[in-house]
Amino acid sequence: MNKKGKIERKTYLKDKVFLKELGEQVRKCRKAQGITQEYLANTINVEISQISRLERGILNASISMLKDIAIALNLDLKDLFDFEYTQQITDFQ
Repeated sequence: MNKKGKIERKTYLKDKVFLKELGEQVRKCRKAQGITQEYLANTINVEISQISRLERGILNASISMLKDIAIALNLDLKDLFDFEYTQQITDFQ
């Protein structure tokens, strides 16, 4: 509880390692099909900067955005998560 007697909500830290690896996977899948960031952005109706930030691990994309990317790349959604990841234990309580 804080000084005013209210229950504090802990903030969830972004898993920077996961976001970086997810972004690298998106980039790999996109490049494997010879698609530019600009084409992908236009296809899913987002700014090119969002694709750039996602691929650099800066943007924590929504599942809806990832679904749209998978469709645009003619992939199953699970293919975007097909990378090695060692989960870091973080206190989320």
